[in-house]
Amino acid sequence: MTLGELYQQGKGVLFKAGNQNPAFDAVCLFQKAFGIDRQALIIHSGDPADAAKEQQYLAWIDERAGGRPLQYILGKWPFMDLTLQVGEGVLIPREETELLVYTAADLLKKTEHPHVLDLCSGTGAVALGLASLLPNAEITALELYDQAFSYLNVNIRETGLQNVAPVQLDILNPQNAENYSMLDCIVSNPPYVTSGELPTLQSEVRSEPHTALDGGADGLVFYRAIASLWLPKLKQGGAAAVEVGEGQAAEVATLFQAAGLTDIRVVKDFNAIERVVAGTMA
Repeated sequence: MTLGELYQQGKGVLFKAGNQNPAFDAVCLFQKAFGIDRQALIIHSGDPADAAKEQQYLAWIDERAGGRPLQYILGKWPFMDLTLQVGEGVLIPREETELLVYTAADLLKKTEHPHVLDLCSGTGAVALGLASLLPNAEITALELYDQAFSYLNVNIRETGLQNVAPVQLDILNPQNAENYSMLDCIVSNPPYVTSGELPTLQSEVRSEPHTALDGGADGLVFYRAIASLWLPKLKQGGAAAVEVGEGQAAEVATLFQAAGLTDIRVVKDFNAIERVVAGTMA
């Protein structure tokens, strides 16, 4: 079988499985298996496919057709200008979360050496994205779960961003918040899907850890904890920015206002969804 025929076969399998982006997914998996990009595939489409690589490619196609997230198969995914390691047990970085990073960076643009806390860090996407924009920042990334914490450590090492320090702890435990004070900024992309909504999510989203998705009965469990336990650790004039789910911005803004934040702003993402709530401590 030629490279071109093999690619078309893989794309066809994904299409029949109902994959929403069969061409994109097939070429990503083809590149992982054969080490060539789309342009090289076009040029060499008539070349015979290596049998071992062919077998591996079709095995990954079958995994993807079965609903395993593309990012988990690839083992890495871009976020801003970074490439982050991902896999089972950690939330996949999403493009809309970049808005959270840029919002926080804007809030800190006049702070020379900001001390930042990233809550529910996961892969470290938010912490590392912010670190790449603010090399003078000192960022502590908090993550509870072992698998996610492992990816956080790997991504800190692989990106070479030395201004991020990982700490494994539960942000819902009030005692853990006692170790922090006088922060310049708190950022977080916490779990915010309602418990009842979890079974209705796309199958591949349900492949991601529920601990990174489940925000409780109303999706606001973590925001209440942030408001009551962590926002008081901000210094006067310190900033906070969090990602929120669709329809949650107003309630989160109210929680944060009651906790002492002022100048609250709500930022919409590229789909015009209110995605980030931010403010400064009075």
